[in-house]
Amino acid sequence: MITRITGRLVSLETDAATVAVGAFEYEVYLPEFVRRQIQGMIGDEVSLRTIEYLEGNPQSGRLTPRMIGFLSNAEKQFFEMVCSVDGVGVKKALRAMVRPVAEVATAIEEQDVKQLTTLPGVGPAVAERIVAKLRRKMARFALIVGQEFPESDVATGRDILSETFQALVALGHSEADAHDKIEQAIASKKKYKSTDELIRVIYQNQRG
Repeated sequence: MITRITGRLVSLETDAATVAVGAFEYEVYLPEFVRRQIQGMIGDEVSLRTIEYLEGNPQSGRLTPRMIGFLSNAEKQFFEMVCSVDGVGVKKALRAMVRPVAEVATAIEEQDVKQLTTLPGVGPAVAERIVAKLRRKMARFALIVGQEFPESDVATGRDILSETFQALVALGHSEADAHDKIEQAIASKKKYKSTDELIRVIYQNQRG
């Protein structure tokens, strides 16, 4: 299974990218929120975390392997969680994810069914199921990633925030407390280069 692909971004269509790796070119499907982030990178190297799935009808035996790409592990994990909800699945999630992860996660966490129904293909019943299954798991995805990371490092920043959140929870903090501590630390707009650095600042702030 291919979990990551790094190569030159050859072209970018409405729903897929073509990435050249050595002598091969790979088609990688992208949610809209990912496509927007790399639309100015044609000709540049991109690195995408990927998941694979089979598209088609198993009964007819016509199954085509597909890859979906993301810029960070946090985005990938969020997508897989949404796919796990009854009535969603890969194809519907791929069509629906037009908004940034933090925005959708916040809507789920706040049980904002009306906001979720603005996503393509998500009706009230599906939105209710998404909220019911995922609302207690959204804190680490709802973290805001913005000016605290330079534009080129936003994907890395998402992973740093996600890993820091998981580390704080593992250390015994509640999800709400971990969320608050991280937001307080990034409010200074300091650019964090690693999870260790961010955790160090969080505990320095706590002692202060």
